[in-house]
Amino acid sequence: MAQKGVQLDRETFSCSICLDLLKDPVGLSCGHSYCMKCITAHWDGEDQKRIYSCPQCRKMFTLRPVLEKNVMLAELVEELKKTGLQAAAADHCYAGDEDVACDSCTGKKLKAFKSCLVCLASFCENHLQPHYDVPPLKKHQLVEPSKNLQENICSRHDEVKKMFCRTDQQSICYLCSVDQHKGHDTVSAAAERTERQKKLEVSRLNIQQRIQDRQKDVKLLQWELKDIRVSADKTVEDSEKMFTQMIHLIQKTGRDVEQQIRSQQETEVSGVKELQVKLQQEIRDLERKDAELKQLSDTPDHSQFLHNYPSVSALSESTHSSSINIRPLRHFEDVTAAVKELRGKLQDILKDTWTNISLTITQPDVLLSAPEPGPGLEPKTRAGFLKYSRQITLDPNTANRNLLLSEGNRKVTYKGQQQSYPHHPDRFVSWQQVLSRESLTGRCYWEVEWSRGGVFIAVSYKNISRAGGGAECGFGYNYKSWALECSHYGYSFRHNDIQTCVSGPRSSRIGVYLDHRAGILSFYSVSETMTLLHRVHTTFTEPLHAGLWVYGTSAELCEVK
Repeated sequence: MAQKGVQLDRETFSCSICLDLLKDPVGLSCGHSYCMKCITAHWDGEDQKRIYSCPQCRKMFTLRPVLEKNVMLAELVEELKKTGLQAAAADHCYAGDEDVACDSCTGKKLKAFKSCLVCLASFCENHLQPHYDVPPLKKHQLVEPSKNLQENICSRHDEVKKMFCRTDQQSICYLCSVDQHKGHDTVSAAAERTERQKKLEVSRLNIQQRIQDRQKDVKLLQWELKDIRVSADKTVEDSEKMFTQMIHLIQKTGRDVEQQIRSQQETEVSGVKELQVKLQQEIRDLERKDAELKQLSDTPDHSQFLHNYPSVSALSESTHSSSINIRPLRHFEDVTAAVKELRGKLQDILKDTWTNISLTITQPDVLLSAPEPGPGLEPKTRAGFLKYSRQITLDPNTANRNLLLSEGNRKVTYKGQQQSYPHHPDRFVSWQQVLSRESLTGRCYWEVEWSRGGVFIAVSYKNISRAGGGAECGFGYNYKSWALECSHYGYSFRHNDIQTCVSGPRSSRIGVYLDHRAGILSFYSVSETMTLLHRVHTTFTEPLHAGLWVYGTSAELCEVK
């Protein structure tokens, strides 16, 4: 009700023009009051009419009234401002239906500032002050205002529940521990809280570890998404180039066939035309001979006929066959048949190739497969490893110029002379190394076949240095790569330029197992059985790429099934 009265006074002392509390109030003879600035601006607009009126009652003034500040009204307005602010501030501190009220306030209760778990009461700032000043009260436990304090009171004995019954798993008071809970496993509430707090901390650590694992997985998936996009874009670009080259090759072959057909056409046409000219000449000669014979035949003089007959009747032999073989529309049928046969072969090749490409594209990735049991546990048999086999190819853009790639970019061979590879920022300049095109996450397994000389079988982050000749570029000589060296002397493992001797049976085939999430990298000697050579336990922070470093030899990423 007090607030409603204040609101009414505000309306009474408000200017009807600006609708705010009066500023420099002035009164008119009609009894209405306005801000001096508001009524002055209103009458400035009526100067042209020479008639001035009250905005509320419309009383007319022939002459413009002289305005003077109403001092008493101004003081009342100022007092109203102070009273209204105090009332609003006080009202803001009162407890509403959703608030915790102070238990010590009488009349209209203020909002509680804290609740005391010892007093089992809530206090506003004023009534809470003794808990800060009185020494015994300073030991009380204060918490944020709570409506559930009465739940800490035993309904049977009206005592604070300071005990906990482990048998019945409920909070009790001291009297309950010697009454209906007598003989039960009871401890103080503080002791039980301490015990459960330890378990809670363990649970929190487990949750935080799971959060970190999931965040790592999310980051790996982000890298995988980027790698998928980059790989798909690169593959599409390479495919378009190769298909364009094949189209150009087919078009060139078509032009060559057309050129040869036209050339043969000109040759055959020339021969036919030459024969045609000779035949026409022979026809003219025969017609002339026929005319001579006719003239002789028409001679009436027998003696003259007999005299001229021997020289006229003799015929020269024809220089051409009496018959010409014509092959209508069959001049180039062999060419048509050959092109048709080529078309059939191309169709078969494209069909088979598309089947292989489609299977390769749609082959499920280990990363996206169903969750596997036993994280961090390696398979026990080669068949178990082969479940995680990955088809890996080498990236020509990373190959050192002394290396030759073959077998569909799965085999690398050291060459004494440099290859004519184009410039690329990903290419190893000094080290005879090459990285895989595919990135490796999740669980992966692959095998490498090597011969003579030596080879480093490695995994590496993609951002390993390429340009220099220092340790930052070599597999195993920096913290970004891990490598097993294989040679006729034996095995050794190297990481961050730390070498570890490795013993095991000699084999020309090495199996590599990677569990990226568990941080496991293992190298196996593969023959009739699999023998572990070396295992690494670490934390991989980025996707990995398979790598090969060969010297005086060759190595091949095997096709395993």
